[in-house]
Amino acid sequence: MITESQVREILGGLKEPFLHKTLSELNAIEEIKIKQEKNHISVKIDIARTGTSEQLQLQTQVVNLLKEAGAESVGIRFGVLSDEVLAANRQAEPEQEKSLLNSNNTTFIAIASGKGGVGKSTVSVNLAVALARLGKKVGLIDADIYGFSVPDMMGITKRPVVRGEKIIPVERFGVQVISMGFFVEDNAPIIWRGPMLGKMLNSFFNEVEWGELDYLLLDLPPGTGDVALDVHTMLPACKEIIVTTPHPTAAFVAARAGAMAVRTNHEVLGVIENMAYFESKATGEKEYVFGRGGGDKLAEELNTEVLGRLPLDQPDWNEEDFAPSIYQEDHKLGKTYLNIAENVVSRLNK
Repeated sequence: MITESQVREILGGLKEPFLHKTLSELNAIEEIKIKQEKNHISVKIDIARTGTSEQLQLQTQVVNLLKEAGAESVGIRFGVLSDEVLAANRQAEPEQEKSLLNSNNTTFIAIASGKGGVGKSTVSVNLAVALARLGKKVGLIDADIYGFSVPDMMGITKRPVVRGEKIIPVERFGVQVISMGFFVEDNAPIIWRGPMLGKMLNSFFNEVEWGELDYLLLDLPPGTGDVALDVHTMLPACKEIIVTTPHPTAAFVAARAGAMAVRTNHEVLGVIENMAYFESKATGEKEYVFGRGGGDKLAEELNTEVLGRLPLDQPDWNEEDFAPSIYQEDHKLGKTYLNIAENVVSRLNK
């Protein structure tokens, strides 16, 4: 099995992409952990600027080198070099391009789930709209690149336009939206491989004219695959909300998404329990169709809280203002989403 000193030697010669000095010269390899029994190596590397395509390229180099050396799996976290190191090498660093990824005013919130079918995208679009109703400037990235659904859920029929070299997102219900669905024809299947998906996701951050945002929500694909991992790598300061149903199995699977967030230093803001119950309009009686307790158990396991519980229901909509998944502000669930949005803002302001 490869040793820590060998890992430092293998990676030490790689060039930091912005300061153009080796990782050894910058003392940028901050941490190395080796799990002998699993043949797994995890490293933390400091660079001048995180959340960039250059970071993704360096990540690929690191993974390839360590696997060539015999590692079966590799985990990577990126941090930012200290002010002292940056100051000492400032002359070599190009001027930083203004980007959403290096904005100090935007809070990134990823909406994740362990499995499909729990209503994660429905939660994403309604939470984004609820935050906009609170007067916040909100953007929404449909990062579920294989299973994009946000445009249809929000009743968006327009496509983004290009102004200069920037893509202008489509606005609906006060939310600026970008989705892979805007860039494929006739609901065509996406058959790209991981690196291509990572580049598309990166372009959603860097090539879209978002303007000033208070919150950017990301509707992640279910599970812990390539796209979700790319988001965790690009956004080291991202917050995360985990969506589950009350069923114990759904909560068990959702715990994996939460554990991934914790391992990549993302703060889990809370859990949203969807499909918590069915309430009869005739009697008002609640039926717990999918069981009870899954949200509470998941929140306890992730050391967080349940932000809200959503019953089984359907929005009111008409052909003129078609938006099949958006609840009206005066709808019972519309009010519930407003309460959840207020809880999110309150937790972020603590």
